[in-house]
Formats: sequence, structure tokens, C-alpha cells
Amino acid sequence: MTDLTELTAVQLVDGYRKGAFSPVEATRAVLERAERIQPEVNAFVRLTGEEALDQARRAEERWRRGEPCGRLDGVPVTVKDILLTRGQPTLRGSRAVSPDGPWDEDAPSVARLREHGAVFVGKTTTPEYGWKGVTDSPLSGVTRNPHDPSRTAGGSSGGAAAAVALGAGPLALGTDGGGSVRIPASFCGIFGLKPTYGRVPLYPASAFGTLAHVGPMTRDAADAALMLDVVGTPDARDWSALGPASGSYTEVLSGGVRGLRVAYSPTLGGQVAVRPAVAGAVRRAVERLAELGAYVTEADPDFTDPVDAFHTLWFSGAARVVQHLRAGQRELLDPGLREIVGAGARYSALDYLAAVDVRMELGRRMGVFHGSYDLLVTPTLPVTAFEAGVEVPKGSGYRRWTGWTPFTYPFNLTQQPAATVPVGTDGDGLPVGLQIVAARHRDDLVLRTAHALYGAETALVTARSAG
Repeated sequence: MTDLTELTAVQLVDGYRKGAFSPVEATRAVLERAERIQPEVNAFVRLTGEEALDQARRAEERWRRGEPCGRLDGVPVTVKDILLTRGQPTLRGSRAVSPDGPWDEDAPSVARLREHGAVFVGKTTTPEYGWKGVTDSPLSGVTRNPHDPSRTAGGSSGGAAAAVALGAGPLALGTDGGGSVRIPASFCGIFGLKPTYGRVPLYPASAFGTLAHVGPMTRDAADAALMLDVVGTPDARDWSALGPASGSYTEVLSGGVRGLRVAYSPTLGGQVAVRPAVAGAVRRAVERLAELGAYVTEADPDFTDPVDAFHTLWFSGAARVVQHLRAGQRELLDPGLREIVGAGARYSALDYLAAVDVRMELGRRMGVFHGSYDLLVTPTLPVTAFEAGVEVPKGSGYRRWTGWTPFTYPFNLTQQPAATVPVGTDGDGLPVGLQIVAARHRDDLVLRTAHALYGAETALVTARSAG
């Protein structure tokens, strides 16, 4: 029998259309899987079983009549506990947020999913206010890696990544202010996309400003394209949102990579020490791109590590997000968050504007770079998943999570689309991710390239099985 928890959203919708199975069957299977994995990996803040089954029953009736209400009717989804969801508390990983309502409004991305009939099975874990690259919080504890529960799932969308990886819903909404979609997707072995800033509207506005993106976390690029077609539409509540996309991301997936100019930067010009197992897996995937017809050149973008500017913007945002809290509430915060809040509060307006200058120059440099190259490919992270419950790998010497994420946060500064694709594992069986970056507004190229890599991997597995 078909294991419904292993199917993608595209496959579920196709099955509903053919009458092979129903939204209720799929939702029950996903909820059972979620309940089974929760004690070990801690992916959820809460599961909403009865509400989900009620939504699934209504979707099933619409499919029975041949009148689905949208492109995701009956498909189970999860939402990171940063994004407002009508009828459910959004606690942002914090004991300082009251669960009392009213919770009467959806974030734009959640609203679009609801309009298209998605079934909401639960809210996934996040570090407090999404502040770091791993997922643990005073509210919900530690979220663990689906491949090895002694390791971290990454963050800050760690619960979303673990849920998708373990079959607790094929689609997840995550947020990414410095890598928070791509980091956990890489560690957990799934696909994660940070779209061009503004492609997915955000409301309420993030205290981290225009670093903060909303993006799909899925089993593959085809599901992410379908999800982006749904959530990537304007919303009047976000003044910085982009206008409608010029076409469907799903329809451009088959374009392939032939003729694309790809710059492969294994270490950002020697700035990043990458573990050999990671470097090897990424290089092999880059070779597959060349075999598929891309013009691959080893080339580095022209920038030095912008971490100081990122810290100024990020820490200032953290200070702003908790500014309204009373002294007693601040004592409830994650100690690491309290530390960066203190640093952020000490920056001046001139410090902040100097960081904005660095950001604008970085954006200019990447704009020039993409005049020569359609895509930049790097490792997503220089390491694989390390021990759970810590911000940095033990013995690494890093002070903050940005020490081990140098490939991700630069592209939040530049607002470019960037995705991670699983391309193998290290010697411990832990996933390795490859990052694909394109110029702003070229999300289509990122999705096309990722889809081509998934197709090549499927063909390789099929050939091995036949052999």
C-alpha cells in the first residue's frame, strides 16, 4: 500500500484528483506520523488534529464534487510558530508571549494557503523570536535531527525541517533572516528556498527588517514551486511586497540548466574552511550540473565576510523585538538572546546606517557578479549537523551561530533568492546541502536548477536499481 506520508504535495493532489486516496486519509497518516516522531525530535509546539481533520473532510467533499477550492486543497502543511495563524497562539518560542488571544488573523502566507484549501496540522518549533541558527528555546526545549537525534536539526526553522524530513506533512512554511530556512533544510536533508525579498509578503513586519524572508520547506523543488505559486502573491498589509510574479514557477521547472552560466565557489575565495565530506559531496553535484549542460566555472564573488554589518542589523533587530518587555519578562528570555539584545541596544543610529552602507555595497557587487553568471553555487554550510542543544559546535571557537553559517547570511543582506538542495551525506550519514543563489527576482532559475539536480539524482538511483 502507498505510504501517504512519503508522498509529495504534487503527488497528493494528483492522487486526490484520480480518487486514489482522500485528504482525510492523508491527514490522518500525517497526524499519526507527527505524534509518533514528536517525543524523539520535538518538531511541534502544538498539533491541531481535530481542526485538521475537519479541514480535510471539507476538502474531501470538494474533491468528491470535482470542485477543489485551490491548488493545495487537502494537502497537509505546517507553519513555523513565528507566523500568525488564525485560531492558534503564535508564541514565537518565548515564555514572554502570552497565549491569550485574540488570535484572529493569518499572516499573508498562511492566508494564501488557507484560501487554497491547505490543511493545517500544527505549529513547528523555533528558537525564541527566531534569533539563532539552531532550534531550542525556553518554551519548547530542544528540536533534534531526524537522522540522528543527538544532533541539532538546525534553525531557526528546525521544527519545520524535521517535520518534512520525517513525513509529518510535505509542505512547511519557514522564515529566513540569516539562513533560517536553508540551515535546517541542509541539516535535515530536505529542500528549502529563501525567495527574493518581498516575493512572499510578511505581516506583521519583522523587527529584523528586510533581512527577514518567508519561504517554502519541502521534499523537492517541484513542491516548493507549487507552494511559491500559492504564497508568492501580493498582500496589502506588506508595503514592501513585490507585485505579482510574471508567471508560474511550476511551469518553468522543466527548463533545465543547459547553457546557464554557473559560478562554483567552494570556499568564497578561501574565506571558509569546509569539511572534506561536505566539499566532496558539493563538488560531485556541481559536476552533475556540468553534465546536464551548464557552463560551470570555479569563480568567487567579490566580497569579504560582511558578518560585522550583519551583526549590527541582527542584534539591533533583536533589541527592538523585545523592547516592549518588562524587566521580569526579560528574565524569561534565552540567555544568548539577552546577550545579543544588550549588544544591539548599544549601537547608535550611525552604526546602523554604516551597516546599511555595507549592505548596499554588497548588493551592488552581487548585481555586477550576476552580469557574468546566472547562478552562484556554494556549499550551504561548511559543516554537517553537530550536537543538539548548543549554539555552536563544541571546540569550534565560534562565539555566535554566524561563525558556522558564512554561506547563508550574506544573501539575506542582498535579498537574493537562495535555496539548499540535499546532495549526499557525510561519513556519519548526515545530510550535506548545496546552495544555489541567483540575482534578485530570478527565483525561477534557482528552482529550475534545483529541479534538474533532483531529476539527475532520481535517474541515477533508477539506473543503480536496474543495474
